[in-house]
Amino acid sequence: MKNIFLMTAAVSAVVVSCGTVQSLVQNTFPYTANVLVSTGVPADKEVSSTSTATNVQTWFGGNNNAKIKDVRISDAKISVVSPSGGNLSAVKSVKVYVSSGGTGEKLVASRSNITTDSSSLNLDLNDTGYLDEVVKSSGLTVRTVYELKNQTTSDMNLKIALNFSSIPAK
Repeated sequence: MKNIFLMTAAVSAVVVSCGTVQSLVQNTFPYTANVLVSTGVPADKEVSSTSTATNVQTWFGGNNNAKIKDVRISDAKISVVSPSGGNLSAVKSVKVYVSSGGTGEKLVASRSNITTDSSSLNLDLNDTGYLDEVVKSSGLTVRTVYELKNQTTSDMNLKIALNFSSIPAK
């Protein structure tokens, strides 16, 4: 009886410590995209901007054998890069999609009814499941769809910052 109790306690300690080690080695890797909002963009009309990842590809190089798994979106943020002191008051909504060669688009983050005059805003994350296939494939593409409340008086440069998280694969 005493041995069973000690064995159960030892197994429990090992399981808990493995989970702790796994969370410590969890990877987070960034992707940023720039979106130019020109003065000619009409209000109340969805506009799309696409960019191809370069920094994510340096992490994995389109390597389907990369030793990661369970890739998910962990954070998404939009911010005004220029004009200096600019804010998001003209932006009505934003949707961010990811895809890569051979994969369909997945909506990873969005925000509707934006009512802030701040220069940055966290986006709502969409539960898209695992993004392993998208991130490990070559040519990761981010498409940003935005809608303005009103036309801007000058060009505005927005930055979309995405963070992906993963765990090591065995």
